[in-house]
Amino acid sequence: MGTQNKLLLPLRGLPIISHVVGAALASRVDQVIVVVGHEADEIRQLLPATRVTSVLNPEYVTGMASSLRYGLRAVATEMDSAMILLGDMPLVSSAILDQLIAEFEPGLGQDIVVPVRKGQRGNPVLWGRRYFKPMQELEGDAGARDLLQEYAANVSRVEVVDESIFLDIDTPDALADASVNSNP
Repeated sequence: MGTQNKLLLPLRGLPIISHVVGAALASRVDQVIVVVGHEADEIRQLLPATRVTSVLNPEYVTGMASSLRYGLRAVATEMDSAMILLGDMPLVSSAILDQLIAEFEPGLGQDIVVPVRKGQRGNPVLWGRRYFKPMQELEGDAGARDLLQEYAANVSRVEVVDESIFLDIDTPDALADASVNSNP
């Protein structure tokens, strides 16, 4: 997106980040944490005054792993999992988030839950608490993909009804496509 902060760009009259936070708040998620970095104050102004905790990542230029570290540190101790939503994926619905939560079965060893569509894995991913430490040791911008492979036996794959789990807004074309293909 060049110099523009994609999280602040409008989609259906709201900034992209507002769609993501709205889906989280409308779901069964118990705690909503938004990790902010670039233009943190502008993003914080868009967040509801209640039910959302914002956490500053002063290392945001180092990549996604630093945001994971800061966000996971803020997860309440009584929480047994964390769902990692990406701020640039505005079309993932609260219904999909609820589907992932419903499939979380830590007692059965299925404590990583991923959405899939036609056999392809997408985002967000729900992680059991035992993965927080390995996720906090990650570096760079790769996210936790390698951990998904390492712990593949513990992954529960949930088939979802749409392809929003693949659509991230990284280019002007992707934003235009999202504007056309999203339901108001």
